[in-house]
Amino acid sequence: GGSMQLTLTGALKGELKRDVLRRMMLVGLIAFFTLIDLFAAQALAPQLTEAYGTDTASMGLALNMAAVGMAVAGLTVAWFSDRIDRRLGIWVSLVVLAVPTALLAVVDDLVLFTLLRVIQGACMATAFTLTMTFLSEECDLTAAAGAMAAYVSGNVASNLFGRLMASEVAAGIGVFDTFYVFAALNLLGALLAILVIGVRSTQPPARSGPPLEAWRRHMANPPLRAAFGLGFLILFVFVGVFTYVNFELVGPTYGLAPADLGLVYLVFLPSLITTPMAGDLVARFGPQRLFMGAAALSLAAIAATLPGNLMATLLGLAVLAAATFQMQAAATAFVGRVAEGNRAAANGLYLTAYYLGGLMGALVVGLVYEAGGWTGAALVIALALAGAAALARQLSVPGSATAA
Repeated sequence: GGSMQLTLTGALKGELKRDVLRRMMLVGLIAFFTLIDLFAAQALAPQLTEAYGTDTASMGLALNMAAVGMAVAGLTVAWFSDRIDRRLGIWVSLVVLAVPTALLAVVDDLVLFTLLRVIQGACMATAFTLTMTFLSEECDLTAAAGAMAAYVSGNVASNLFGRLMASEVAAGIGVFDTFYVFAALNLLGALLAILVIGVRSTQPPARSGPPLEAWRRHMANPPLRAAFGLGFLILFVFVGVFTYVNFELVGPTYGLAPADLGLVYLVFLPSLITTPMAGDLVARFGPQRLFMGAAALSLAAIAATLPGNLMATLLGLAVLAAATFQMQAAATAFVGRVAEGNRAAANGLYLTAYYLGGLMGALVVGLVYEAGGWTGAALVIALALAGAAALARQLSVPGSATAA
């Protein structure tokens, strides 16, 4: 009897583990289809710059104006979180996202292009914020950390396969028609969200008090403030590097053809392996050590891109991507754990800081790159990473001796 009970218990645990893995894979796929428009379009930056007859800084800013829509949507969702059905909001946002994505294929004015990127950003951030809030509300802390890592892993996959797909599809059917493919993927993400998460919630969202009071409480929490600052710097670094390195790679230093940029984005492949490990690394070393170590690795990685050697640059980009995605996964889980009440408001503040960091990365690094080339851009990135290492010292979980 005892052996049979052990066998049944082992089988049940195995089935539960497989169910968790299936759900995490599906969560990752939803993230992939949600965020593919954000970074994949960056792979088209050189072709779009030529098509619109503009300069690198202007196109880099136009592409990353999605961050404005994301920042506004993050705060808006946080403000109205008591009234928004999480499940319904996720898939509706993805359906609406397909509209501006498809329109990008037909506009020929840079101002309209920029406006559509803002609308795209608002739709993506709404789906992203609601998904983060849904996971933090529906899962316990351990499961939420794994689910967040799965969601960020989907983000990694959208960076890798989205950029690779964008480059290859643009080479085959043209740069503008590529946006029709992205729109179809948005709709596929909406369908997947309906199948996995459901059409709508059975219970209304929990009431959590006035949003302004929640924001004041979160901003008065030093570890949370540090996490918001880290979110800003993480995307500042990531967007600053992976927007303008495209121009450097197709420029005279490396001389790659635009179609070859797709293969360059294989530098994101190691991140698919390392990002899911973020939860275990935080539990083992604590958020302070993880962030400081990742920042140090990122500094070494950006230094590797300076000599102008292609292999050293690709290695540096791979390390930088892995480190920044580790920081992003750890930061999102940290915010969900440390926030006291109204996690939607905390997630909204974090994502607003995060996306504003991406916008500033596009603007500042773009201007520096225009004036001082890649060396100047790398210096700005290094300063941002030093700031991230300093902020990481403030991360701690109240009541935890290990700050894990």
